[in-house]
Amino acid sequence: MLTITIETARRFILGKQGLWPGRRWRGIEGTEQAIRAMEYLQLDPLHILARSQDIQLYSRVLDYTPGMWEDLAYQQRKFFDWGGWLAVRPMDELPHWRVVMRREREGDSGDSRIRRMARDHAEAIDEMRAILRERGTVSNRDFAMASRTRTQSYRGRKDSALALYYLWHTGEVMTHHREHFERVYALTETVAPAHLMCESDEAEADRFLIKKDISFSGLSRPSRVAESFRGYGESDRAGKKLLGAMLADGDIVEVQVEGWKAVHYALGSDAAVLAEVSAGRVPQAWTPLEATTTEEVVFLAPLDHVSARGRAKVLFGFDYAWEVYKPEHQRRFGYYTLPVLWGDRLVARFDSKLDRTTNTFVILGLWLEDEALGLDEAFAEALARGLTRFVRFLGASKLDATAIREPLLRQRACESEHSPSYPKQSDDV
Repeated sequence: MLTITIETARRFILGKQGLWPGRRWRGIEGTEQAIRAMEYLQLDPLHILARSQDIQLYSRVLDYTPGMWEDLAYQQRKFFDWGGWLAVRPMDELPHWRVVMRREREGDSGDSRIRRMARDHAEAIDEMRAILRERGTVSNRDFAMASRTRTQSYRGRKDSALALYYLWHTGEVMTHHREHFERVYALTETVAPAHLMCESDEAEADRFLIKKDISFSGLSRPSRVAESFRGYGESDRAGKKLLGAMLADGDIVEVQVEGWKAVHYALGSDAAVLAEVSAGRVPQAWTPLEATTTEEVVFLAPLDHVSARGRAKVLFGFDYAWEVYKPEHQRRFGYYTLPVLWGDRLVARFDSKLDRTTNTFVILGLWLEDEALGLDEAFAEALARGLTRFVRFLGASKLDATAIREPLLRQRACESEHSPSYPKQSDDV
């Protein structure tokens, strides 16, 4: 069993996700590499500054512009979106996911509400199949409410919405493209490459699912992995048996993080990387193309896996919650606060908005974990550089930093807006 410090765990998890020690990918090719390294790109429709998935990729990819992931998924067909937990996945993984889709369809595992959809809306499902064969592509918006049966489902208010969702969730259709983020569906055989229209071996799929889950987390608790595995239709005993076999085969390794009670799993293929990071070295594959996160802060997306759902507290001692769905009087910081990564720590958060009337990125508030950072020249410079890149990513023309209370940080941020020295976005993206 490997024993590592919390600092090693933090750097390893950040590095696996492409967030430390700096951006190591560029442009649309780098976007493909980043999504593969991340394992899942969670999608969310909410658009305040930019959508969460675009902010995730901005924080990892130089010269990223919103929508690059959509080009890769819906034009180049290198990725597909799927799941009740909606995420983009590599298209070449489809044979494994088709096993999961079939298990859902046959009722062997997954969400019982999917099976109720099949039973309660069988007629609408058959209707949508026929319409898709006739038209090629279909959106739920194609069907007026007046012509449909109203439903009370969490997945839609029309029976057509539930029928299309059922066909998508069980693998008969895929997302052809999106219009204003809404899925436009097509039959799977018209979207996926023919050689991927198959299922992998059951045992192979089970191992894939566990390794995918562990790689996504970097370090994963046994209970977390077993829970995921049971979610795909296996008993707790079967899950533990498979985990034991994977440990014996070296597919996964046990890791003890100092200060954490539970033993965690890592991929066996990551053992050498863990050893390098533990020794204080940066793996060569993680070498940044430009600035490190110490030289330039990075802002994390609200749903970034390294900080969302309580993980920021465990990894960084940083209590972060996305407050966008909380009533205003219950918010501690703001509507759309983003964590600030400096080096390998989360050191601050800020709330902001994009004033589209004046095309100005407006800081509404900045909160430091340590007030001494307000006098730290290195942090002030790193924050200013991070703001410059973020403003450019958003396509804003101005920055309003007057709400930053610390004079040094406010001054550097304002100076950065007019600095000609920052690298420009390349023309060949």
